[in-house]
Amino acid sequence: AHEDGMSQPNDVAIAADGSMRDGLSLLDQLIAFGGGNVTEEAARAMLGTIARDHVVKLAEHLAAGDAPALMRYAQSLEQWAPDYAQVLDELASLLVRIAMKQAVADFEGDDLYAPELLERLAKSFSPEDAQLYYQTAIIGRRDLQFAPEPRAGFEMTLLRMLAFRPAGDAGVAAGSAASQG
Repeated sequence: AHEDGMSQPNDVAIAADGSMRDGLSLLDQLIAFGGGNVTEEAARAMLGTIARDHVVKLAEHLAAGDAPALMRYAQSLEQWAPDYAQVLDELASLLVRIAMKQAVADFEGDDLYAPELLERLAKSFSPEDAQLYYQTAIIGRRDLQFAPEPRAGFEMTLLRMLAFRPAGDAGVAAGSAASQG
């Protein structure tokens, strides 16, 4: 495993979606893609994956309700040519763990995210926001095929998360934006 908690075998296993044959085929492709060398960078480039650190950063911007920072960060991901459906899957997966930590105090998570990270994120989201963002992520992922382009669908999904927050949260966000303007 690498410092970001993601390894090439894990990337390949996720992309293979449980199929050993697909996993071996992807590994062969990765070896050819990397000219005989299997590196994390090559795996991410070939599979269109991004480091979990990026998904955590998206979650932090969501928790802060900072739309401009969220959109700047989302647009910066373009340099890795990500598979936006997978980014939304990863975000939804993290949100599940956050909601579990909120609901089950002794939930330790798994090897994908450090318990300290889950603890910190669970405190930064309201339970309602964690649930809403999860639902919005999976619906947005489903609807990517209808977007003019995947990046636009991804960005609109993130904006929708902030736009449709519960009234109490939206009022706080609108009030802070109005006081800054």
